[in-house]
Amino acid sequence: MAYDLEEQEQLETIKAWWKKHGNWITWVLIIALGCYAAYAYWGYYQRKQAAQASQLYYEMQNAVMADDNERALRVAKDTQEKFGSTAYAPMVTLVAAKMAYEDNNTDVAKEQLKWVVDNAKQDGYKAIARIRLAGILLDEKAYDEGLSLLSVSFPAAFASLAEDRKGDFYVAQNRLDEARAAYRAALEKADQADPGRQLIQLKLEELGISPDAKG
Repeated sequence: MAYDLEEQEQLETIKAWWKKHGNWITWVLIIALGCYAAYAYWGYYQRKQAAQASQLYYEMQNAVMADDNERALRVAKDTQEKFGSTAYAPMVTLVAAKMAYEDNNTDVAKEQLKWVVDNAKQDGYKAIARIRLAGILLDEKAYDEGLSLLSVSFPAAFASLAEDRKGDFYVAQNRLDEARAAYRAALEKADQADPGRQLIQLKLEELGISPDAKG
């Protein structure tokens, strides 16, 4: 069926407009669809990663139940290498570090904790690793290294623990004024329901000062 004059003019207008802008619009659509496809794939990839990593987490639980340190380290290494960006990696690594420490293998424990400090994406896990690693360094009398670990800003939930650990370092170095200040800060930052408050108060009292004293 032939177009009438008005329809032909509209068609010619559309053709001219498409000739001028069509290539640009096509590329915009291609980019938009490509971004959507990439986003969809990334979501699928992340879900797949999390599912596979969760299997290793369950395997770590089995290693703990069996008290199998070697198996725990293998699981931690696999998780770090394959799923290092997931939350499961620092979780299983912290467990492996604890098992190694309890087995008197402090070098391995330190190695695992350092991995969490350097690679974990979650601030909470990094904070736990810093505080635990500092505890090992305190036992080893590596005071400068330990205090350096604790010199960063900690999430509010871990700030009291970090200050408490600083106080322990200062006491070990006989820097008692700094120890008192650290313990006071730990007490101020501790939640009122925190059972650790009593221990901090005892530490202050052992330094010859009331926890409520000012100055």
